Amino acid sequence: MQASLINQAARLIDNADGILITAGAGMGVDSGLPDFRGNDGFWKAYPALAASGIDFTSIANPRAFLKNPKQAWGFYGHRLALYRKTIPHEGFGILQSIASKMPHGAFVVTSNVDGQFQKAGFSDDAIFEIHGSLHSLQCIRPCQHRIWSANGIEPVLDEVHCEWVGEIPMCPDCGSIARPNVLMFNDASWVGEHSYHQERNWQVWNSRVKKPVVIELGAGIDIPSIRLISETQRVPLIRINPRHDEMDDGSEGVSIPMGAKSALMGIAKELGNSSLDRVYI
Repeated sequence: MQASLINQAARLIDNADGILITAGAGMGVDSGLPDFRGNDGFWKAYPALAASGIDFTSIANPRAFLKNPKQAWGFYGHRLALYRKTIPHEGFGILQSIASKMPHGAFVVTSNVDGQFQKAGFSDDAIFEIHGSLHSLQCIRPCQHRIWSANGIEPVLDEVHCEWVGEIPMCPDCGSIARPNVLMFNDASWVGEHSYHQERNWQVWNSRVKKPVVIELGAGIDIPSIRLISETQRVPLIRINPRHDEMDDGSEGVSIPMGAKSALMGIAKELGNSSLDRVYI
């Protein structure tokens, strides 16, 4: 059955002139990243927060940086260090290879803040990070609507207690606490200008593509932003998700109940072995 689904996906890709890649947390699982599915999954990754009864919505919150900045930066600093050392899995390269055969290439829309698409070689001009990026910082207030690179900070952590060790990152303009430029829960202070610029790039790309296909990877249902973006394009959709592959009855496309890397490897093999028009690597 999976072979038939992968064949259908390959044919949808071959009929397209551009790929919209929509990606949720499940895209990074094959690279070794946690997806924080439910409190149990989150607490397994951060036992110190579990011991204190702190859930994801409490720590992924601007108030956490005011209430306990060492703990908030312990959580986000750990994630920043993890993302920096993580190597994107083979599926990212497969997507690039497929997109390189398309007249309009690919554009990425993702809820992930890990920067893995940029690390894999996708241009920042072809990525829309709807929740921002952990690789950029902003003022907690914010005193100015600007962001700056997180490259200048090196996380030093007490992982047992999930705490930042040393001086907390500060805003260079006003001296207030700095925070990641990530859209958090109950977040009225997020500086979203860079994401808005990325969204405009997507709109320009979208206006040029005549026969796009959406490849959706690991998009969750608890906060279904990515799934909604995929579905509202009203174009053929390839939904890849090992747990929630269901599609709306009226949707055109195919759902594949597999992990991102395995499904993409299968699609690449099908494209390479097929008699379709393009030549795939």
